[in-house]
Amino acid sequence: MTLAPRCVAADGGAALALAAGIMPEAVIGDFDSLSPETRRAIPAGHLHLIAEQDSTDFEKALTRITAPVVIAVGFTGGRIDHQLAALHTLMICADRPCVLIGAEELLFLAPPRISLPTERAEVISLFPLAPVTAQSTGLHWPLDGLDFAPGVQSGTSNHATGPMTVTVDAPRS
Repeated sequence: MTLAPRCVAADGGAALALAAGIMPEAVIGDFDSLSPETRRAIPAGHLHLIAEQDSTDFEKALTRITAPVVIAVGFTGGRIDHQLAALHTLMICADRPCVLIGAEELLFLAPPRISLPTERAEVISLFPLAPVTAQSTGLHWPLDGLDFAPGVQSGTSNHATGPMTVTVDAPRS
């Protein structure tokens, strides 16, 4: 709990939190995947039902959490449609810094500039969710001058040569 001292669960994720011995401070969602047993184990005041079906449970939770950064676990495995929906949520909630942690990767919407203490040979992949241009240091294949855009240019399987910095311009319409 050092990395994330507070726990908010999205719907059925509450069962995973309880199984890990963590009582969620809040459970947010439409509760379609929250079992009756899990629901009974959580104090009623921690349950926040959002019945609308126009957003995912991740979006429902992310838009209601106030934190400097949200660390989201459990959104990168399983069904591809859920993974794509999580990326969609990162894009539409760009004002809410969030890092998705998976078994083998970290995913996040890149801010205009980011520096990371990457080590030589670490895999760095960049996938645009909107048209941007990029510049970089510390990558084997520099990004300088590349026009990234969905369906046009991505940056799969680049790798760090040491600490790296990536700068992107604002998404263009």
